[in-house]
This record gives sequence, structure tokens and C-alpha cells, in this order.
Amino acid sequence: MKTAWRFFDTGPLDGPGNMALDEALLSCFDPKTSRPVFRLYGWSPPAFSVGKFQRPGDVLDLDRCSRDGVPVVRRVTGGGCIYHAEELTYSIVCAPEHISGVEGVKESYRKLCGFLLIAYRNLGLEPAFAVESDQVSQRLGEKTPLCFAGKEEYDITIGGRKLGGNAQRRTRGIIFQHGSIPLRDSLAAAAPYLRGDIGAAGGAASLEDLGVNDSPERIKNRLAEAFAENLGIALTLAEPVEWERHMSAMLLETKYRADAWNLEMEER
Repeated sequence: MKTAWRFFDTGPLDGPGNMALDEALLSCFDPKTSRPVFRLYGWSPPAFSVGKFQRPGDVLDLDRCSRDGVPVVRRVTGGGCIYHAEELTYSIVCAPEHISGVEGVKESYRKLCGFLLIAYRNLGLEPAFAVESDQVSQRLGEKTPLCFAGKEEYDITIGGRKLGGNAQRRTRGIIFQHGSIPLRDSLAAAAPYLRGDIGAAGGAASLEDLGVNDSPERIKNRLAEAFAENLGIALTLAEPVEWERHMSAMLLETKYRADAWNLEMEER
């Protein structure tokens, strides 16, 4: 019998709301008793997220973001700055034993990202992990202030171009992973708020750039089907339970709407 994961399609939330719910799902998860989670969501209004260890003012014009009402929120994962606009985002909360036949952090990351390869193939594309692509000339693992400007080993590439970005965190025997799937190119909208050279990010791709113009609902279905196939599990449509909603509301008010978390650099 297949393991049943909870599947949440929470639709578009604002940046603080999205990050509060992601952390609530992580905080409330018991690796011994909880059912693992696969979540899909969007962003409204568009927002920037920065990595846990970034200095937001180094990569963003924070005064302009504030003046124009563009939210800036800090993630619980590392990596570079992302502008979330016309995209789908996923998050995963599980324990290592929920991923059969996998040992170690790198292998779990590769396995969890595998559903993206399946989904993109089902959309008519030819994806590959960056480490396995002979069309990627950029050095892998190089740290960049913008997420889409750099490539890690198991980032998804198509024709050498990076599609989206993913990040993983482990704590208390729990795996948390989330990632961005851009439906359309939003670099032009993000550019006025970014500091420094953004040239490398222009080599990234969106699904529309690659000829995929399916509706967000159809792409969501493809992602959910691919996720279940990749892990050999079943997805059960559900909603966050009461204590997850309570934790999310608490984190939203005490953390994710606070400049102390979003704009002050987290020490390593």
C-alpha cells in the first residue's frame, strides 16, 4: 500500500503569509507520527524573498521596495534573492524515512527534485540536472546574490538554462524543501529594485520562454502527478489543521511581518 502524503494547494498568499505557513508546517511536524506534506502555492502581490544569511540591502534597494509597496521577506533556507511573481512554488515537509532508498543530504535533494524532471518531460521539455548537462558552461556551486544567476548540481536546466531554484533545510530529523517554478519571465519587473550586475540572471528561463503556455491549473496537476510518481506515494488533498494554522498566524505576526527578521542579517 502506498504511503499517503497530505497535499495542500493553498493558492496565492502574500510573502509573509507564505513563509509563515511553510515554517508552521515544519515546526508542527513530528517525524515519527506526522504525515508528510507536499504544498503548492503562489504569491500575491509579487514579493522578493532573500536567503536566510543574506543582507537584503546588499542586493535590493530597500527604500524603493518600501516606497512602491513591494514586500521583502526572509526565508528559513539559504541561497540567493528571488522575485516571486508569475510562478508556482512548492514546499515539502517529510522525514528521511519517507524517501525510500536514499542516504545522505545530497541524495535526498536529488531524489526530491526528481519530480520536476518528470513534470517538465510531461510538458514536452527535455530537462536535466545541471551536473548531468553538457550544455552548462557555468561553474556549479558558485554563490550568487540572485538565485537564478547561479547553478547548483541538482538545479534543473533545459538547453543549458536554469529553470527555477530549490533549497533544502534539515532540522530535528526533518527535511524541509521548497522551490520556485517561474511561469513567465519577471526579471524586467524586478530589475529596478535590484542592486549590482544582474546579467547572469538573464540566462535563466521561465516555462513561457521554453514554449509552455499551459494554464497554472494544468501545470499544478502535472506537478502533483509527477511528485506522486517520483516517490511512489499517494497524495490526499487536505488543508492545514488547527495547530498548523495557529502556528502560522503566530509566526506571521511575530516574525514574518517584522523588519527584525526580514531585513536584519541572520548570523551563521
